[in-house]
Amino acid sequence: MPVDVERHGAVTLARLDRPEALNALSPDLLDALEDALTDAVADPSVRAVVITGAGPKAFSAGADIAHMRTATPAEAQAFARRGHRLMNLIEGSGTPVLAAVNGYALGGGCELALACDVRIAAEGARIGLPEVTIGVLPGWGGTQRLPRLVGPGMAKEMILSGRHLMADEALAAGLVNRVVPADALMAQALELAGQIASRPAWQVATAKRLIDRAGGDAAAGLAAEIDAFALAFTTPDQREGMDAFFEKRPPRFAGH
Repeated sequence: MPVDVERHGAVTLARLDRPEALNALSPDLLDALEDALTDAVADPSVRAVVITGAGPKAFSAGADIAHMRTATPAEAQAFARRGHRLMNLIEGSGTPVLAAVNGYALGGGCELALACDVRIAAEGARIGLPEVTIGVLPGWGGTQRLPRLVGPGMAKEMILSGRHLMADEALAAGLVNRVVPADALMAQALELAGQIASRPAWQVATAKRLIDRAGGDAAAGLAAEIDAFALAFTTPDQREGMDAFFEKRPPRFAGH
């Protein structure tokens, strides 16, 4: 299978498993990853997802160029829509998704990481959108998601030149949340995913949606936050969390 799926308690780990091709995103891999994520999102016992790549060299080197090389414009459009569907699934899911970037994350691999909620990179990782160097441009959301993280100036520098950022540069630019030693990457990614998974599911999903709409209509976003805050008080997890605080014990969230 091009995607290896493991369970770690309430966390699903999805590992892109084409190391011989630097985990390039072929149509089969896209299908397998979409299936794995769809299953995870639909399972209420899954509270967080981690995506990583097999082998030490790459998270994903991008979309499969061999598949695209002779594509017609119509076929290229269909492939772009195929990638967007996957990225939108990740971004629109109420289940938080973390990217554990263990090497090259280029082109579509970078766009996959951009669609995730949190990005943790190994020392030595390289991240970029080099599509212009092969005569195309980002087609899976890179021109829209990258500027939200690093600002339009840095996004233009990266996309228009095609240059990669090393892990420490990506951290300084705000492209990744943290950089860790390669041998600690999975432990730290799973630890953070586990922390998120231990929080109340409705509150986490709602907070994710509110954050994702930030930067749009400020008044509408603030009004939505007020409503969401009030709705939290209809959930058993609100009472449990506050009771646990006063009783000086860890909360036992039901996750409804």
